[in-house]
Amino acid sequence: MNGRETKEELPAGVSVEEIVIPVPWGHVAGRWWGPRNKQPLIAIHGWQDNAGTWDNLIPQLPGNTSVLAIDLPGHGLSSHYPSGMLYYVFWDGIVLLRRIVRHFRWEKISLIGHSLGGALSFMYAASYPDEVDRIICIDIASPAVRPPDNMVLATGWSINKVLDYEKLTEDKIPCYEYEEMIDIVVDAYKGSVSRENCEVLMKRGMSPAPSNSKKQGFYFKRDPRLKVSGLAMMSIETALEYASQIRCKVLNIRAIPGQNWERLDYYTKIIDKLKETTDVTYMEVEGTHHVQLNAPENISNIIEDFLEEY
Repeated sequence: MNGRETKEELPAGVSVEEIVIPVPWGHVAGRWWGPRNKQPLIAIHGWQDNAGTWDNLIPQLPGNTSVLAIDLPGHGLSSHYPSGMLYYVFWDGIVLLRRIVRHFRWEKISLIGHSLGGALSFMYAASYPDEVDRIICIDIASPAVRPPDNMVLATGWSINKVLDYEKLTEDKIPCYEYEEMIDIVVDAYKGSVSRENCEVLMKRGMSPAPSNSKKQGFYFKRDPRLKVSGLAMMSIETALEYASQIRCKVLNIRAIPGQNWERLDYYTKIIDKLKETTDVTYMEVEGTHHVQLNAPENISNIIEDFLEEY
């Protein structure tokens, strides 16, 4: 919704439809790719991204692949949480997925997730081991990505920031010219997302300034409270316990150089733990952390083969 939007051009045989799923605080927005009469693979984006993160990958999958790419709460076109609520990103997503499953009355699901979305796929599969067929996790293994002291030291600061963001009134929200906004996004991703693909994400990530704000330009649609994610971290010991519960088929794709994980050993420990109890395909590919957006051709065949095999 950037004011420059034109009719979406899709490859021949590829279809996508915008959908809205009701939730108690508003709605969850999504993009349903492919057949609507077929249960979809649920696609979950990364922290502060949106469903547009899959726009380059899904058209490269077979045309009969059905995928529901959602905007998590506070992201993209989905409703923000009410004032006074916190985002515990690694936990909220499990509840949201359960709501979606119950809404559509699905008995078993398959998930694909990038970064935060991959961690949520991992957590859901561990929480409902008999109700997940397969998960595909891109450049993440679990929510355990930082040592516990990081969360402990950041707790006070995180709570203060949440309370500060609650006071951020509409007239105080910064607005930017289009090119300036894309510059900000490119800089924030630090090379993980090209400028062209930042524009892809911003189709759902920015909007023109409200007409009553007396401002011009564009603002970020995502909820600023999402910036505070430190309260959602998990220790490696807890993550390993969750890993021991997973029974579904797992495809884990790690991008190289990908994300510069503080504790890469946590990643490998989770993969090793999963291999003790289930069938794991672990692949390393060339790409940035946003490989599914920046270089989808590096992973599309891997994902297609995995979906066909299982």
